[in-house]
Amino acid sequence: MVAAPFLVSYAITRRCNLKCRHCYSDAREDPLPDELSFGEAKKLLNDLADWGIKLLIFDGGEPLLREDFYDIVRYATSRGLNVVVGSNGTTIDVDAARRMKEAGVKCVQISIDGARPETHDGFRGESGAYYKALRGAEACREAGLPFQFGMVIRRETLNEIPGMLNLAVERGAVAAEFFDLVEVPRVKKECPEQVLARMERKNIMEWIAEAQRDSPIVIRVPACPMYTLILKEKNIQPKHFPSDVLRRIPYYDKGCAAGMPNGYITILPNGEIIPCMLLQIKLGNIRERSIIDIWEDSPIL
Repeated sequence: MVAAPFLVSYAITRRCNLKCRHCYSDAREDPLPDELSFGEAKKLLNDLADWGIKLLIFDGGEPLLREDFYDIVRYATSRGLNVVVGSNGTTIDVDAARRMKEAGVKCVQISIDGARPETHDGFRGESGAYYKALRGAEACREAGLPFQFGMVIRRETLNEIPGMLNLAVERGAVAAEFFDLVEVPRVKKECPEQVLARMERKNIMEWIAEAQRDSPIVIRVPACPMYTLILKEKNIQPKHFPSDVLRRIPYYDKGCAAGMPNGYITILPNGEIIPCMLLQIKLGNIRERSIIDIWEDSPIL
């Protein structure tokens, strides 16, 4: 038997209210016609709970735009799953934050892609999105729901990374998670010039690594193997991750965890299983076989 993934990401809808230039899920204004029904989602969640999944991320699209979002969250948490929600923040008010907390959400990740409104809004495709996202963060704070900022690193914002980290600290985020911009299809079409060159990536990762030494909040850089190599090379011990904790984080210093035992797997809105949004190789569909069977029997994995 192959060890189950540690983390599962379920994009519950492709519907979104923004038009982000880098969208990995290629979100759109309307939901896809073949998205999993609530009944199908419940069956999937039962399988994940029985499988012993440690962490489940609901994202999209914009997950809060799915009409049965709270029902899905409540069912997941009733089955003992630890739920995190990935949102652009623009749809979150105090009522939404309280409903998420009452439904059992552990944390919300809000996307912030610049230290200034101009850089965030230009990347997210809507004027005013920056302040809406910050209001979403404030709503979470008022409701007592932990939140973190998810921030994409690109050429345009290299000089804003310190300001973005400071913004996360000032707004009360529990963590700042930086993502390296990757050339998925929409990026190739909309903003290929924003992808970092190797030395640009190395320089900014070294800066973030140094910031790890005494940052008042957690800093994470998933999906960038270069980062963990820099931490080891410089012998930097992240302030919030003692060495014994790091050893328990799957694939912390072993490269990509997508599709790996104790690693990571992604479920698309229509039930397709892929290793990761950045590696969209179809492994199967839960409408035809359970996610457990797909995971254990896939010749690709």
